[in-house]
Amino acid sequence: MKFCKTLFLFFIFIHLSAQKKPVETVYFDFDKFDLTEKQTDVITKFIKTIDTSKIESVQIYGYCDDRGNDEYNFRLSNNRVNTIQKLLIENGFNQSKIIILEGKGRVIIKPDTVENLHETRSQNRRVDLIAVKKNSFGKGIHTSFKNRLKVGDKIYLDNILFDLGSSKLTNNSKKELDKIAKILEQKKTLEFEIRGHVCCTPEIYSDGIDKVTKERRLSWNRAKTVFIYLMGRKISKSRMMYQGCGNKYPLGKGDNLDRRVEFVITKV
Repeated sequence: MKFCKTLFLFFIFIHLSAQKKPVETVYFDFDKFDLTEKQTDVITKFIKTIDTSKIESVQIYGYCDDRGNDEYNFRLSNNRVNTIQKLLIENGFNQSKIIILEGKGRVIIKPDTVENLHETRSQNRRVDLIAVKKNSFGKGIHTSFKNRLKVGDKIYLDNILFDLGSSKLTNNSKKELDKIAKILEQKKTLEFEIRGHVCCTPEIYSDGIDKVTKERRLSWNRAKTVFIYLMGRKISKSRMMYQGCGNKYPLGKGDNLDRRVEFVITKV
């Protein structure tokens, strides 16, 4: 059972890797998370060359090779991510644009089937930096509440995402919702609908199962979770509605972006 779960997660990783191409990658020595001079140069060059006016955010993901246990490697991959974040901020990169920091632990391989094992492992000891372009979804679709909005506009936020089968908010999602609440306090006339979505559900079902409640109402629960969280940040419930959309509206940009909520403007 444990092997099947690991294999499943590996294929999920491969799928997501195909969906998101790193803007920059930093490779680490075995069992290390501190940076050499060469690695530091990679990050400083990244900061100098990236046009922050054209990106909404940067996501940072850390990985380890297949050796060692899961607990240790999740910790090591998180340390690698935090090292990169610290260097970015120290060199003047805007911290508010760093919206996902995630250590993903080991990249599982079968050593006896890999032709160049040493090279493969060295490629897996890395941190990927991925830039999310502003308004990358098309006309009438936005990536921030700060834009000039009209009724019917949709807002997709890459960092309000959920784990597989979960309606629980991640720490990154809570941070983003805190920012949204502050903007909504200023835009007091703005009203909207919160729509929850799911990925990876067979076509015979319209929604996913919430692993906590065991109900096939996962998209509804995700939307309701955001609704309740914003109410807790003093946003009036009279300004908000919520509904679950199940698996009806995939974005075609990877399963992780389909485990989302989006906001549809109903009044400005």
